[in-house]
Amino acid sequence: MKASDILSYSDPWTLFSQWYAEAQSNPSLREPTAMILATSDQTGQPSARTVLLKKFSPQQGFVFFTNYDSNKGHDLAVNPKAALLFYWDPLFRQIKMEGVVEKISREESEKYWNSRPFDSRLAGTVSKQSQPVIGSLDKIYDEAKNLWDNKEIPCPENWGGFALKPSMIEFWVGHKFRLHDRVRFTHSGLAWVPQQLYP
Repeated sequence: MKASDILSYSDPWTLFSQWYAEAQSNPSLREPTAMILATSDQTGQPSARTVLLKKFSPQQGFVFFTNYDSNKGHDLAVNPKAALLFYWDPLFRQIKMEGVVEKISREESEKYWNSRPFDSRLAGTVSKQSQPVIGSLDKIYDEAKNLWDNKEIPCPENWGGFALKPSMIEFWVGHKFRLHDRVRFTHSGLAWVPQQLYP
């Protein structure tokens, strides 16, 4: 795909959906839902980590789930502006986006929580994400497993979803000699405006 092909799209959502479907169907990609989330704290210190995309739509944005007491949760509480980055090496494609992040509804977070496997819910319950481990993590997990065996594990109050609503989405296609194609879509408030960028 060339920049001219990308520029033929009136908005980035259709193209993202197509690229995402191709990534999911590529056997060389172990985790096509993986995306780098970049945040910054109140001092401006940036931080990045990998999260998983769970759903997306033009209305809601890009949704991921986490512990709200994690470093990223604290960052987003003081500075809700963030960036996401997908890099699919076998396809030689990259997508990045920037926007504002908001918590999704409690109802939606609980619905997703209840759809997770028991062991994933258990891990989410015992994890004090981003905090130092005191003792044995395996022992903590095993004790919690005995406590919750054959019981429903409720969604913790400090766990749930975030959605990044993008104001910019950029598509990158790698080519030889570093003459890569880059097209940036920015939202004018009424429509998406595409523009090709130098690599």
